[in-house]
Amino acid sequence: MKTNENLQKDIQDAIKWEPLLHAAEIGVTVKDGVVTLTGTVDNYLKKNEAETAAKSVKGVKAVVEKIEVQYTSSWSKKTDTDIANEVVSALRWSWNVPNDVVKAKIENGWITLDGDLTWNYQREAARNAVKNLEGVKGITNNIKIKSDNTDSIEKEAIEKALSRNWSINNDNIEVKVKANEVTLKGEVSSYYQKDEAERIAWNAPGVCSVNNQISVGFF
Repeated sequence: MKTNENLQKDIQDAIKWEPLLHAAEIGVTVKDGVVTLTGTVDNYLKKNEAETAAKSVKGVKAVVEKIEVQYTSSWSKKTDTDIANEVVSALRWSWNVPNDVVKAKIENGWITLDGDLTWNYQREAARNAVKNLEGVKGITNNIKIKSDNTDSIEKEAIEKALSRNWSINNDNIEVKVKANEVTLKGEVSSYYQKDEAERIAWNAPGVCSVNNQISVGFF
């Protein structure tokens, strides 16, 4: 089991390894596997990349992300109306996002997405379509999944999908299905595996929510 100091060093090294990031901009503190990221960056993509880099490190149980975005270039002069126009265009050009379904609100550079979609990959596509836009300081994804699939969710199909994934020991994961909700329980050895298990569960037809209760441990 890594000490707090060793895990902190690994995360700092992971951040340094990302060409987009400057390690001096981002502070890292660790306590019992819970990582807190602080600092100020000049675009939202860096904020997102720092969180992803931290989650990829073995031993990380959770990430508390407190990085602020402050634009220092001409992009800092973008108004919410400017950003809104670009968001509308980005969503329109994303072929994974149905037209005129997702609504966006922009306040002080922060985007809030709302609407109902039938698949989680569409919700992720909507977020990905706008996360790289200049002037964006943060994103709240309130899009709900309302599947038009009337068939029962196949618990066994999710379990088989987990077993096919090379990174996951599905013997440590319990799958429960109730109506359109999937609950995942158990323990994995990395945050990546936890996220990957959830991604796989979302791919099952008919799923409207995934309750990921998987814990990250050391084994």
